[in-house]
Amino acid sequence: MNEKRPLWLPMLLMLAFALTRWPGLLPWNFSAAYALAFCAGVYFPRRLAWWLPLGTLLISDLALNCYYRFVVHVDAFKWTILLNYAAYGAVIWLGTKFNPRAAWLKLASGGVLGAILFYLITNTASWFFNPFHNLEYTKTLHGLFIALTKGTAGYPQTWEFFRNTLLSGGLFTALFAGAMKFTEATEPEPQEEEEAEPSEQPQESKG
Repeated sequence: MNEKRPLWLPMLLMLAFALTRWPGLLPWNFSAAYALAFCAGVYFPRRLAWWLPLGTLLISDLALNCYYRFVVHVDAFKWTILLNYAAYGAVIWLGTKFNPRAAWLKLASGGVLGAILFYLITNTASWFFNPFHNLEYTKTLHGLFIALTKGTAGYPQTWEFFRNTLLSGGLFTALFAGAMKFTEATEPEPQEEEEAEPSEQPQESKG
């Protein structure tokens, strides 16, 4: 994003980032968060691209923890949540590798790739640190395959999370990139200042 753009747009996007994480608002793992983290890397100035999404993530996690602690009576803020920060950081980093003037389809594909990256990082970490061991969910390639497709008993299957992650990552990235393309197309072209040339006045003939 051009640094001359007003800051209200990044702030508005981060508000959408936080709202789509609220429990029950959207289906499991169907969120604008992956797309907005990717688009932050693409469009935001470099420092803003890192601290604004990750700062919004921290604030929304603290709010969610208060909700779970006082309403659901579960402490959701655990050290493993840092793995999510690493995953979002990887998606932001991926966004920095894309040119904001790239084709719309390329940017939408980048959003899908970011969603895949987030899914692989978080689910592999969940498999590795999962305290519930059984005959299937073992620290083997077979156990990793189960983690990436089936997941832990008592929760929706992991492939359902993956489907929603892909759909939301691609959809929200396509919408945001399309809006940026439309905005750029409707902006007037900057006009170069023409150097003022002294006007030549016709000389009166003396007779």
